[in-house]
Amino acid sequence: MTETQEDALYEFLESNRDPFTLDDALGFIRLLDFSRNPHLAEEITAFIDSQNIAFRLKPGKWLSRRGCFEPLRFVISPTRPELLNGMLIPGHRCVPFANPALMPQEYTFFFKGRQIPFSSIEGPPEEFYPYYTIFGEEYAPQYVAKDNPNNESAFNEDPYEDPPDVSIQTLDMRNLYRELAFVPGDRFVVRTRDWREGAFELEPVRKDAWSKVDLYAWQEAAEGGFEESFKTLGPGASTEEQIAYAYWYGGKRMRDVPAYSLEDFLYEQTDRIETTAYGIETRFWFAGKEIPDRNGLDVLHKESRSGGPVSDYVVQSYVWDSLYRRDKDIGALIKRIIPPTVKMDEADREYLTEFVSELLVEFEPLYSPFKDAGMGPIRQRMGELHTAVIDLAARLHKGDINNSWLPKHTFIILSQIQSHAAGVLEELDTDTPPPPDELEAMDNSLDSMIETYEDIKELIDESMNSFRQNNLSVVKFHKQEGELEWRIVQVSLGGTDVWRRIVLPDSCRLRLLHGIILTLLGWKGEYPYYFALDEQPSGRGMSGRLDLDLALGEIDRKGGNSLLYEYGSKWTVKILILSRYEAEGQPCIRCVAGAASAPPEYIDGPMRFRRYIVALEKGADAERKLALRELGQDFESGAFNLEACNRRLASLLEREGRP
Repeated sequence: MTETQEDALYEFLESNRDPFTLDDALGFIRLLDFSRNPHLAEEITAFIDSQNIAFRLKPGKWLSRRGCFEPLRFVISPTRPELLNGMLIPGHRCVPFANPALMPQEYTFFFKGRQIPFSSIEGPPEEFYPYYTIFGEEYAPQYVAKDNPNNESAFNEDPYEDPPDVSIQTLDMRNLYRELAFVPGDRFVVRTRDWREGAFELEPVRKDAWSKVDLYAWQEAAEGGFEESFKTLGPGASTEEQIAYAYWYGGKRMRDVPAYSLEDFLYEQTDRIETTAYGIETRFWFAGKEIPDRNGLDVLHKESRSGGPVSDYVVQSYVWDSLYRRDKDIGALIKRIIPPTVKMDEADREYLTEFVSELLVEFEPLYSPFKDAGMGPIRQRMGELHTAVIDLAARLHKGDINNSWLPKHTFIILSQIQSHAAGVLEELDTDTPPPPDELEAMDNSLDSMIETYEDIKELIDESMNSFRQNNLSVVKFHKQEGELEWRIVQVSLGGTDVWRRIVLPDSCRLRLLHGIILTLLGWKGEYPYYFALDEQPSGRGMSGRLDLDLALGEIDRKGGNSLLYEYGSKWTVKILILSRYEAEGQPCIRCVAGAASAPPEYIDGPMRFRRYIVALEKGADAERKLALRELGQDFESGAFNLEACNRRLASLLEREGRP
């Protein structure tokens, strides 16, 4: 689709409240764009479904986000600080019932048809972050910064430190709280008056108005909706997308009241859904489980009219950059857009070459080095980062290292850096410079992305060195008669950054693996446990809890290479059977890599553990003392001692009479 056609589709979706067909969307777009495109119908269908911007009712028929959420009601529960200060912070509370293109400070709220006035509050930014975390914990500072220009300037002064104080827009609720005799536990039912414009009507509800049975039924529907969203869409493009589809899959019960507020549900009520790391971002996910990494970058498979693996807007930004560089070498430009490591059909490469040649001719008369003085350096550095990320991902994807040896979420992190860089390049696809404060924010963002890229690249280099030093081979393994086969096995503690990689023989039985896992994590074995397959291989006769006398080799031969170790009621360990191991001399069971200190086994699950970690890093004295009392006075979250780990393993194996 052309840019005009894409804009027209979004306009259609934001305006439409009723179920629509492909012909409805096609007719609207053609009213605004007369250009001939014989594949427009297929492109519209693919775009809607791939971008998840409307809910599919059946093939060729959808319902827009506006059509789904505008008639509905949801719940907001004011916090005690909000009641004490006579305010309400919209923040993330209206997700997904408001147009995601709007910022929270752009919403309007009404009570009995009268608009509620705005006010503001000042304080340290960390006091306001909890009201924005549903957008993603990593995005909370950005939402606070964008609340007003003064905040943005304060954040831009030092991109690595939060400013001491900021102000955010709130709703002035003083008179309303007094009029309603509002007390902690009371809440508002909120009706969406206008999804597109972000307008809402408030109606008070007393804390004891709904039965626990009704609230439990809503919670069951919500947990089912989120879990179906995860199964169908994976981690999604954003938390907003996850939540929108959770409401869709949660059915009528989730999209109706009585209901919990989304905050109360996600952070207080459910033990099946939690926030978990997703590269440099966060997502909601199955509690205690890790989001799996990708096997490459989406960018390598993306299509555009230019024939390249990135969007036309990114290609055009590279063309502007070539003019800034005063370098019209088409060959060099193509290599910046698509590094030689990326496989591309010759016909597509020729088409891209023709496309950028025409753009150079078109853009050159429009280009002004004076107007580009602020944008040019940022665009150039952003383009270089974008190229470097694609090149690194391509080399890893077809390299000689088993991906299982790469740092956790390698491709997720690279994909996120690429996506952010591409977004900025698209914004800089212009000959009209943005305002200075936006350029400053882009420059700070670029510095942060480069630092993240250099950090992950350093970890990748270390992993590759470790791979080679441990004589790992991804070529076919030739076992001599009478010899054991050995494997690399990764053990990851769900919901945390704790993981270990160990060398094990195929003959290792699950009963011994249980003891090894306890040793790796420093646990004593005071709780019940069992092993199960993470993904069921069809027709192989393995289901439910696994027999503890099963050996790793037997599980692998039956098609299982991913296990779950459930320990107690709060901890889940994921076990990946990775590449075969071939070494000189006599191999032995040992740990070869790992990261982070494991929590004590009695800690009440990964969510509680993460809260203690945050308390150690940022908490007040009382919070830090409590965390140290629970975790141990010598606890260091980032510490991992490989030698000490192997000494404990050696002691275990000596008791077991194993090598």
